[in-house]
Amino acid sequence: MSELLLIDDDQELCELLGSWLTQEGFAVRACHDGQSARQALAEHAPAAVVLDVMLPDGSGLELLKQLRSEHAELPVLMLSARGEPLDRILGLELGADDYLAKPCDPRELTARLRAVLRRSHPTATTTQLEIGDLAFSPVRGVVSIDGRDMSLTLSESRILEALLRQPGEPLDKQELAQIALGRKLTLYDRSLDMHVSNLRKKVGPHADGRPRIVALRSRGYYYSL
Repeated sequence: MSELLLIDDDQELCELLGSWLTQEGFAVRACHDGQSARQALAEHAPAAVVLDVMLPDGSGLELLKQLRSEHAELPVLMLSARGEPLDRILGLELGADDYLAKPCDPRELTARLRAVLRRSHPTATTTQLEIGDLAFSPVRGVVSIDGRDMSLTLSESRILEALLRQPGEPLDKQELAQIALGRKLTLYDRSLDMHVSNLRKKVGPHADGRPRIVALRSRGYYYSL
């Protein structure tokens, strides 16, 4: 049974989502502010976190930043009552694996959670992928460039692994989204682009200045040799 930490100050919503998710086979623990959430995370790391943007004692985005520094590969799905593009962009830039606007359909939330949880258990038999000065461990979610290690989020890891397995060959955006997000992109959905942007910042260019991850307009991405 997958354990979820639901962080939202709306106690009625937490009860409704908790009841639904419990029926769907999850074990749910709810926290209603950042302080209690930090304590819960320090005591026990869940399988995934559902985090609201607005908390009574601070921003959920600030808590997300802390989560990413301490639990790089912990799947995090953000919720927001506003669902504004800026909220989505900030959440994804800070490393959220996925995003839903409230009120959300519990069935959609369940599907998104199952998708990120499936991706959090890699089945790759390869322990390390190496191309030039870059080495990547899919199991650890750590990329090393010239001996410098960097932790990747779950989505970033899935993207980099997919690109490294066929270097120089473009991957269609929808195919890459299915691998990285466990779902297809919807109209105006920039989730994949944001994850790739974060990944490109982490891995940087080749030593000669060429980008490691190349974007093909309206098509997809590939890892350059």
